[in-house]
Amino acid sequence: MYKQFKKISLFGQKRSVRTSLFTLLVALLVGLTHVSAQDAAAPADGAATGAAADAGGGASGDAAKGEALFKNNCAACHNVTAEKSVGPGLKGITERRDFPWLVDWIHNSQAVIASGDPYAVKLYNEYNQAQMTPFPNLSEDDIRGILAYVEQANAAPAAGAAPAAAAGGAAGAATVQSGAPSDLFVLVLVALLVVMLLVLGVLLVIVTILSKAVTGDATTAEGDKVSFGDRLKRNLLTAANNPAIRSATIWVFILLVVKATIDGAYSIGVQQGYAPKQPIAFSHKLHAGEYSIDCNYCHTGVNRGKSAHIPSANICMNCHGVIKNESPEIQKIYTAIENNQPIEWVRVHNLPDFAYFNHSQHVNVAGLECQQCHGEIQQMEVVEQRSSLTMGWCIDCHRKTDVNTKGNAYYDKLVQLHDKYSEGSLKVSDIGGLECSKCHY
Repeated sequence: MYKQFKKISLFGQKRSVRTSLFTLLVALLVGLTHVSAQDAAAPADGAATGAAADAGGGASGDAAKGEALFKNNCAACHNVTAEKSVGPGLKGITERRDFPWLVDWIHNSQAVIASGDPYAVKLYNEYNQAQMTPFPNLSEDDIRGILAYVEQANAAPAAGAAPAAAAGGAAGAATVQSGAPSDLFVLVLVALLVVMLLVLGVLLVIVTILSKAVTGDATTAEGDKVSFGDRLKRNLLTAANNPAIRSATIWVFILLVVKATIDGAYSIGVQQGYAPKQPIAFSHKLHAGEYSIDCNYCHTGVNRGKSAHIPSANICMNCHGVIKNESPEIQKIYTAIENNQPIEWVRVHNLPDFAYFNHSQHVNVAGLECQQCHGEIQQMEVVEQRSSLTMGWCIDCHRKTDVNTKGNAYYDKLVQLHDKYSEGSLKVSDIGGLECSKCHY
């Protein structure tokens, strides 16, 4: 009776183990599918930023235009609030000075100082006689826009603005593009399924062997007792001589080796996470984050050329000629200028020579934010390559991203043709964004 109960108990344990293994396999597959669905549905970083509505203009100028001008020309030295930076805070500037005076000051501050204007001379001396960069290229409309933006930034937010923003965010979330998994993903998923089934088979065999070792004959033909170790050894040898088990083990090993090889091949040339030490400890978190200096101020080519340009020493000296010039890191800039040598910055983001990428096309025409490709740069103490920058990453972006056709007559005809013959919004892939010659020439 006891032996029979013991066999029933062990049978129940084996069945429980098999059920648990099967449940674990199903859970893993569901988890992988869920992760895949999240990856397929996740929008590109910064898409919500690109879809944000333009801010309204001020009473006497275009605040939206003024914001861009302020960030490109003024943010390096001035805050829109009353807080002082390199120069005075601009809150209430239209109350302190009239518009003609501000136009003269922005166009050529040194000429206003030289004229003996008391306020200009006082301001010049108060800020250690730091010379403000002249901006003769800014028109009166441009200056009105900047002033309107300053007033708007200091005005109390309108009632309902937060709910509207939340509603906009919800609407943006609702329009997340979803797509079918790629062929490569399906192939990888099938391979993982096969591996899991083989592993499950091996585990079941091991459970069977252990069960036999525990419940097997305890005595030999001569009546001698057989130890547990001997029974386990005998069952393992039997399993090793089983062709099915040998084949399953070999296939598991081969598939694991193939997967490791493929993963290694895909990682060749990918520098994601690369964060080299620079010759000068420049903090983007401080400059772009805390001081809100616009990226275009230092990377001057981002709106008009292929390369964003590495800042030259004279751009640094626009501020550090009078700010923290005693710092050991700033002294490295002085040394480079005195020796007429460039600062040897270490490049972080670097595409292969056979891949063509134009910053102005993406930033100036498409309206992408720097963070979409470079990550939250304003939070980085040391710059790191956050995106993989692989061909698949770029193609995936071209497949999901809507073409920014607003206010650009170049796309009018293309939009008409697309709406006539296709459904959905106009994607970059619809205008040749997947053609080889676009990036390889």
